[in-house]
Amino acid sequence: MSARRTPALVAALAAPLALSACAASQAPAAVAPAAPGFLLGLWHGFIFPIAWIVSLFAERVAIYAVPNSGGWYDFGYFLGIVVFGVGARKTHTITRDRIVHVPIKDVTPARDSQE
Repeated sequence: MSARRTPALVAALAAPLALSACAASQAPAAVAPAAPGFLLGLWHGFIFPIAWIVSLFAERVAIYAVPNSGGWYDFGYFLGIVVFGVGARKTHTITRDRIVHVPIKDVTPARDSQE
């Protein structure tokens, strides 16, 4: 292993470790027995755009249920937003073929009609 690659390798190994420290965790006591699970997470993700706009004007409306069942609620919420909600819209690309008509000069030699 060369001396030039060692700092890059250390940085590549340290970056995921440092980023994992930023990961949010949920205390087990925060999960209620009847907390929203996967299906409600899916629904909340799907209605996210509307809930977000309403939450700007109403204090009692939130875009994310707390407490929830943890990972399954988060997974449903993610799928609701990305697959079925806002992220599901495909971009509509319009392509137009432009045909430009350029008159071509007649380059064929003129024939004499007196042959």
